Amino acid sequence: MSTLRYKRILLKLSGEAFGGQLGSGLDPKAFRDIAADVAEVYHLGVEVGIVIGGGNIIRGATLSEFGIERATADQMGMLGTVINCLAMQDALEKQGIFTRVMSAIRMSQVAEDFIRRRAIRHMEKSRVVLFAAGTGNPYFTTDSAATLRAIETDCDIIMKATHVDGIYDKDPKKHGDAIRYSTLNYTEVINRQLKVMDTSAIALCRENNMPIMVFDMNVKGNLLRAAKGEPIGTLVTSGE
Repeated sequence: MSTLRYKRILLKLSGEAFGGQLGSGLDPKAFRDIAADVAEVYHLGVEVGIVIGGGNIIRGATLSEFGIERATADQMGMLGTVINCLAMQDALEKQGIFTRVMSAIRMSQVAEDFIRRRAIRHMEKSRVVLFAAGTGNPYFTTDSAATLRAIETDCDIIMKATHVDGIYDKDPKKHGDAIRYSTLNYTEVINRQLKVMDTSAIALCRENNMPIMVFDMNVKGNLLRAAKGEPIGTLVTSGE
């Protein structure tokens, strides 16, 4: 533990990360690979919470564009996150990791209800907690859910895993001259309209001084490096 900077982390994963090359459906290899990375930090004593998006299965905002009422579409998206959490639970337990799935929507046959104090206790007992169903409310993204759960469970940092190695001033896949930031403060992220998390999530992090690290999860060992506080990706803080 002496080499680790963060004792309790909230890992935010996009649903697309589990959809394989097409970014949709369920790719068992993707779950296994991420579970192996989580196992590295878990077995060193890091307490881990995980929030997974549902974009590989269903995306509420997209459905609403096709005429489904937005609240209903978002509820459908929440159910997609539950599927991802159950698949991730299976992959983690195959790594010898104790887990709990806690849902913001009541579904007691497959997941526990989210109760803040119980979630903290699970973490203290070295159980990885998978937070499913977002915030349980429509119109809120899983970025907001990750921020809320990180604050509620007293995490040291939100680690947002992406397909790029940090936050850029513009899309590095489209612009060869894109500049990567090593550090930013919350206000800079909002004012520059950098698309790392939605504005409400960034604002909530700013209000509660919750750091965010954005890094490339596709590089083996990056989660461990992030947990050690190594300078990878982009770190968003108050800047003080």
